[in-house]
Amino acid sequence: MKIQERIDSDLKEAMRATDASKVSVLRMLKSALSYAAIEKSRLEAELTDAEGVQVVRKQVKQRQDSIESFEKGGRAELAKKEKEELSILNAYLPQAMSPDELAKIVRETISEVGATSKAQMGAVMKALQAKVAGRVDGKTLSAEVQKQLQ
Repeated sequence: MKIQERIDSDLKEAMRATDASKVSVLRMLKSALSYAAIEKSRLEAELTDAEGVQVVRKQVKQRQDSIESFEKGGRAELAKKEKEELSILNAYLPQAMSPDELAKIVRETISEVGATSKAQMGAVMKALQAKVAGRVDGKTLSAEVQKQLQ
């Protein structure tokens, strides 16, 4: 099932169950997916699953940033709400790679590209982006590449 179909289905279930917070998050996510489709100049067309995952990942990143800001500002109730939204959004992301799995694929890609220094990090990252396909966020991926290219 495509990610947009899954979101639509889960939204209907949440509406039937009168789960207001889940309905709110899923409507927001559906809206974000629509905006992404409009940006690509194809309102009627659906996004690919990879593009859909990127939209979800962007929403997750926004929630993580909000949680951090609210906690620094002493707004625990708002941070709690954002954490609930984050847990709902995480269900739509592909299963994350384990640290060992990530280290292995980074090591293999570095040898494939022939990188020997941090100056070649861009080439390694470009090759890795296609391989990990949204299973690792960019920050974690970048940190692992830097660690191995020392």
